[in-house]
Amino acid sequence: MKFQIPQFIEIEDKIFGPLTLKQFVYLAGGGGLSVVFYLLFPWYISMFFIMPIIAFVSALAFYKVNNRPFIVVLENAVMYIINPKLYIWKHETKPAVQIKKEEPSAASSAFIPKLSNSKLKELTWNLDTRESLNPVTRDDVIQ
Repeated sequence: MKFQIPQFIEIEDKIFGPLTLKQFVYLAGGGGLSVVFYLLFPWYISMFFIMPIIAFVSALAFYKVNNRPFIVVLENAVMYIINPKLYIWKHETKPAVQIKKEEPSAASSAFIPKLSNSKLKELTWNLDTRESLNPVTRDDVIQ
């Protein structure tokens, strides 16, 4: 038995020409609000109200931030401003770790001093001194 799997479920259907239902509602609401301001005030005063409305409604309908609709970004911004913020720093004291120091054995013939706290410098120092203490001869490589 074959089942048809829905594809492109993340893409909204275009209902009103090239616009989705949400886009149409945003644009229709902004257009209606613009007409109300145009009828209530003279045209030169109403333009100060209509221009921000057009910009906001266009952003709601078409603008995306990181492939997320602008309404989601706006909602998250409002929730961030409204919700209380409580930052708690929980200081935990950890027990001190004791490092066991090994005494140098009689087998190690050279004492390698600690140069600094830098691990990289210590590593390069160990590599340099081991090369000079135990040089590899050509006879060792051949065998």
